[in-house]
Amino acid sequence: MHYGYFNGTIAPTDQLAVGVTDLSLLRGYGLFDYFLTYNGRPFQWDWYWERFQNSAMRMHLPLPLTKAETYAIVLELVEQSGGLDVGVRFILTGGYSSDSISIEKPNLLILTESIHATPIVQYEQGIKVILDEYVREMAEVKSTDYKRVILLAQAIRAAGASDVLYQKGGEISELSRSNFFLIKGNQLITPNRNILYGITRRTVIQLAQRDFDVVERPVLLSDLYDAEEAFTTSSTKKVLPITQVGELTIGDGKVGPKAKFLLEQFDELIANW
Repeated sequence: MHYGYFNGTIAPTDQLAVGVTDLSLLRGYGLFDYFLTYNGRPFQWDWYWERFQNSAMRMHLPLPLTKAETYAIVLELVEQSGGLDVGVRFILTGGYSSDSISIEKPNLLILTESIHATPIVQYEQGIKVILDEYVREMAEVKSTDYKRVILLAQAIRAAGASDVLYQKGGEISELSRSNFFLIKGNQLITPNRNILYGITRRTVIQLAQRDFDVVERPVLLSDLYDAEEAFTTSSTKKVLPITQVGELTIGDGKVGPKAKFLLEQFDELIANW
């Protein structure tokens, strides 16, 4: 059983409820964040809180709790959930609104969830992604608006793909829920605009600086043609190789040694977190 927090109350998640006049339901106005715990402790807590705080500020939603108060609640929820490592989801909504449009007092949900690990076969074989001409609105904010990828779900399945890679005017930004990297020689290249600045992305960049020349810049579709390897990063994907983009095969179509190396570095970090 997983537990959650809602506006001062801790209870099993299936007993928590948000009222129907909340702006997240009426207007789709809300944001979230998501991270994992390792060895019972939140991964990169300082970085996640910084991003959550930044998203709330950009959405004009005042945070109802301090960083220290929130951390204490997260630890209590982890303990209530049996001490196992969990996914933790923050959801900050627009709150209840008397006129159905004005922000008055946001609602905060903190939920613990089972971790849905990426299948091992995907790390061994890599994944295929399709292309879509799209850039997320307010890309730096982790908003609750994911209708684009939900609408594309059938097309993704029909292509035998696992996800979608967004691009606009030939410039790549990100996948639907993760960041994008290319490897060319000793260069590790990742888009630097129109993206959510992922915490796993930030961690991988930090780890890679010892062995790679890390380049954050606009990445074009044409960069795919001479890329040796590609991969995506997120909380649940960690470092997941991409071997095909649309009809284009990346490198030799096999998982490359450099993505494997970075995954090993990441796994070593979380094992000792």
